[in-house]
Amino acid sequence: MLRPAELILVLQLSNLERNEKRRASRTIRSKGQMKIITTTELSKPQKNTIIYLWNREYPVQLNLTTETFEEYLLASGNHLHYLMLDDAAEIIGWACTFDRDDDKWFSILINSLYHGLGLGKMMLHQLKENETRLNGWVIDHGNDLKKNGERYESPMTFYLKNDFHICPDDRFDNGKMSAVKIFWEGLK
Repeated sequence: MLRPAELILVLQLSNLERNEKRRASRTIRSKGQMKIITTTELSKPQKNTIIYLWNREYPVQLNLTTETFEEYLLASGNHLHYLMLDDAAEIIGWACTFDRDDDKWFSILINSLYHGLGLGKMMLHQLKENETRLNGWVIDHGNDLKKNGERYESPMTFYLKNDFHICPDDRFDNGKMSAVKIFWEGLK
C-alpha cells in the first residue's frame, strides 16, 4: 500500500509522462520546428532536465545526481553543449563535445519518446559540422536495464549507420559500464 506522499509522487510522475507524450505527439506532427542551440555553459534548469533525461534513458547503474553530473563535466574540458528543443522550447535532446586525452569526445542522448524520427541523426550532423573527429564509448550489449525496468538497447547500429567505426580492442569497463570505443573521422 502506498503512503499518501508516495501516491502524490507517483501521480506527479505519471502526469509528467503524459505531458511528455502529448508534447512528443505534437512534435512528431511538426518535426520542422525542431531547433538545436549551442552553449558553453548550462543553466541550472538545463542541467536538471539533462539529468532527468540521462536517468530515464541510460542504464540505471549510470544514473546521475546534480553532484555526479558536475563531476562528469569537470573530468573534461572545452565543452560545447547542443540542446535540441521541441516546439514548446523544451529540451528533448542533449549532446556535448569535449576534450579528453588530446582528442575530441562526445556524449549524446535523445528522449526515447522521440526515437525513430531522425533526431539523433540530426544532432550527430550538427556535431560533425563542427568537428573533424569524434570519439565515444558505446554500450554494445543488451544486459543493462533502465530505471523503468526496460532493457537498455545498444545504440551501436545507429552509430554504424552514421559512419562511426568500432575500435574492438579499446574497451571501457569500470564495473558500472562495459562499452567499446567508437570514432568518426571527417574530411580534414
